[in-house]
Amino acid sequence: MTSLALLFIGFSVFSAFALALTHFRREPYRDQGVARVAGLVLLLALGLLQGAHFALLQFGAGWVGSAGYRATLFIVAPAFYVFSQPILRPQAAAMPAWRIGVHLIPALGAWAMPGSLAMPLAFALGAAYLAWLARSLYALRQARSNFHLELLLLGVVFGLALAVTVLGLWGGAAPGRLFFSLYASAIGLAFLLVQVTLGLRPQLPVEVRDSAQAGYTATTLAKVDCDQALARLAALMQTERLYVDPDLSLAGLAGRLGLSAHQLSELVNDRLGKGFSRYLRERRVEAAQAMLLAEPRASVLSVGLSVGFSSPSNFYEAFREIVGSTPGQYRKLHAGPADRP
Repeated sequence: MTSLALLFIGFSVFSAFALALTHFRREPYRDQGVARVAGLVLLLALGLLQGAHFALLQFGAGWVGSAGYRATLFIVAPAFYVFSQPILRPQAAAMPAWRIGVHLIPALGAWAMPGSLAMPLAFALGAAYLAWLARSLYALRQARSNFHLELLLLGVVFGLALAVTVLGLWGGAAPGRLFFSLYASAIGLAFLLVQVTLGLRPQLPVEVRDSAQAGYTATTLAKVDCDQALARLAALMQTERLYVDPDLSLAGLAGRLGLSAHQLSELVNDRLGKGFSRYLRERRVEAAQAMLLAEPRASVLSVGLSVGFSSPSNFYEAFREIVGSTPGQYRKLHAGPADRP
């Protein structure tokens, strides 16, 4: 069990570093700065915990008994909450700084707590945050068809978190080597499932936020001619190619259609079965597919930038997610004989 835990610890640290550099770039969280910082804090906290687990299992060091370890335990659940809240509850007002501070009070108190009390209390607090997460995910049940596989994988992550909570409540007062091996392995397995989920759908947090925005809002389309609005939307995309603007926003496009941002979000979600971000990426990828074949001498990078993607990484992620191959592979597969090298 110790060897498996050590492997999962190494994978966790590598994954935390990779996620910080890729998923938590500034651009995807352009209007979600607090969520981005909370996500990075969460990765750091999990990395520190795994470092303490490695020191114990490999060298017998007692870092897991330190006040710093206990405080870090109390940071994980609040950091995940602050990260998830703008995604799962986008209709809620931005969380003020004082409320974020309230969630950190237990972490400050952990420095003075004995280990026999701190660990069970940390896992009990985690159970409360898990209850909030379960309630929020249940509220998205109407959008489950859009995220069937992804929600299944995240459900397994939720199950792991629940198992760890039970394990912590049961053995946290007197944790032993086996407890920390299981805990480290659970963290590593959760990282693996998150990596698989984001590999399948890199923009999943954005798409969930779009669906949640539409799902939590009472219908705003009662006085809207939906068919006409969708026809205008298609016309704007086809004739004016608004998607080529990398700064095109939900509010900006809604203004062109004479709708509110809530109305356009609900329209795209309910009538097209996808979030606005997904819809916009599909339009850009569709245009890129045509351009890759129509202009065989154009570089892949120039194609991605010309259809509205703001960076090569965003273009490659979206293209691979939607088409199932890289832009270069798509061009080679579908180019005519005269265009092939």
